[in-house]
Amino acid sequence: MIDFVHPALIFILGALPIAFLTGPVRKAYLVLIPVLAIVAVTAIEPGSYGETQFLGQDILVAKADKLSIVFATVFTIMALIGTVYALHLSGAGQHVAAFVYVGSALGVVFAGDYLTLYLFWEGMAFASAYLVFAQGGRQAIRAAFRYLMVHVTGGVVLLGGILLHGAAAGSLLFGPVEGPLGAGAYLILAGFLLNAAVPPLNAWLTDAYPEATVTGAVFMSAFTTKTAVYVLARAFPGIELLVWLGTVMALYGVIYAVLENDCRRLLAYHIVSQVGYMVAGIGIGTELAVNGATSHAFAHILYKGLLFMGAGAVIYVTGRRKLTELGGLYKAMPLTVALYMIGAFAISAFPFFSGFVSKSMVVAAAGQDHRALVMLALTMASSGTFLHTGLKLPYYMFFGTDRGLQAREPPGNMLAAMGMAAALCIAIGVFPGPLYALLPYPVVFEPYTGVHVTESLGILMFTALGFVIFLRALDPENTISLDTDWFYRKGARAFMWFAERPLARYEKAVSDVSETTVLPFLHGSARTGMRLDLNGVDGVVNGVARSILEGGGVLRRLQTGVITHYVLAMIAGLIAAILVFAVVWR
Repeated sequence: MIDFVHPALIFILGALPIAFLTGPVRKAYLVLIPVLAIVAVTAIEPGSYGETQFLGQDILVAKADKLSIVFATVFTIMALIGTVYALHLSGAGQHVAAFVYVGSALGVVFAGDYLTLYLFWEGMAFASAYLVFAQGGRQAIRAAFRYLMVHVTGGVVLLGGILLHGAAAGSLLFGPVEGPLGAGAYLILAGFLLNAAVPPLNAWLTDAYPEATVTGAVFMSAFTTKTAVYVLARAFPGIELLVWLGTVMALYGVIYAVLENDCRRLLAYHIVSQVGYMVAGIGIGTELAVNGATSHAFAHILYKGLLFMGAGAVIYVTGRRKLTELGGLYKAMPLTVALYMIGAFAISAFPFFSGFVSKSMVVAAAGQDHRALVMLALTMASSGTFLHTGLKLPYYMFFGTDRGLQAREPPGNMLAAMGMAAALCIAIGVFPGPLYALLPYPVVFEPYTGVHVTESLGILMFTALGFVIFLRALDPENTISLDTDWFYRKGARAFMWFAERPLARYEKAVSDVSETTVLPFLHGSARTGMRLDLNGVDGVVNGVARSILEGGGVLRRLQTGVITHYVLAMIAGLIAAILVFAVVWR
């Protein structure tokens, strides 16, 4: 009996036949793979699998515990929902990339050592980049290149940290970093924070996600940042820095969402904000906080996927994605509106929706840890989330001014996927017990208390009132907001200018000097050396050789073979030696 079937291999190997299948057979196969992965995850028992040695280091291909299993569970569920949402695609490329992407994320979740983690980490970057490239067009291709370059850079930082940390710790096994953080641990943390989109390392997300394909963005919203949340929870729980980085993230994403006109870019900023809750919870580090970060990651993957599916459905049927170009779609797309609003209520932490039972756990953990400022900031961010994702975006996208767009409901598979995610958002909110049972620590938390429900509804209703009063002030504008990607965009242009102008001119000047001065001098020196070699060195060598040959001829003639001749020669030599000695002695 097989004790462990790696879910990553189910997806990665399962991606290979996709290109050879067509029609209903391909669709059935695409659904089968994530179903098999879900079954495999539910059958996993905690333990270590695939232990081996490589270059003198212990390698652990898979390590399963409650933390890895809960992330693997939601990853495989979201893979099934995302696959159903993409069934209408005729090409195989996006399906293959999505499966490799999901498989790589699962590989990271179960990685027991840093080498295995790094290989799957880089696999995620390249597979997800394809989902942006596949959109085509100048903007998407440029965004995909930037996305890839940022993640390759982050991968190099991570690899450097792994090597330094491994040398210091004497092991590449992946687990909590204990004691003071060294240079290697800080580099590893930086690599993880980049994938978590922690400001100022966040702009790759809001730059690339809006440019991805309609279906690709759904997968991207679910895996990269949440995989980063997992590795932070595994390696760096209780790090004080994460508390404040997460709190800043929660507010940063909400503030930038105010400025956004692109519907998917607005949702991307709310990924930054919501991941901030998770990072802060990991930084607090208590059992309640880590449970809250984990449960919120679980809920977020589902409701954020639902929100991206709703926005993607609008883009699919209208070809528009800016709020200034949308409006009046509720009549033609009532099912899409209803399903989207379930995701909006979930992300806004309405009672009886998934965000309410997960986000509140992080806020409560901050309160238990006596962090009033963190509690206040996270509560403000929650209000801002409802303002923009739950009110502003659906109002201007589905209601508002009717732009006269020709619209219809998206294909049935897209609605079915949205329905699956919506049902889970409600089920988790109404019955949080099964989710709480999956969490890494025993849960001692009751979300549905009178005080908590009343406070939450009060904040949400006050936010709705503010939206109605200040509606005109929230009108979207057809502008582009600058984020930290400005620096590397400008930096790249400056580098190219430096390479094409000053550096190229310097290279040309050096080349000209070389061709006009240095090379003629070297050629003349070579010719002089050749003449010296031929007329001087070769003459001496040849003269010595001739002298040796002539001396040898004389000696050969003296070798007569007559003993008396040799005796006379010896006597003559002895007399000569006596004469030389007498002269020297005198």
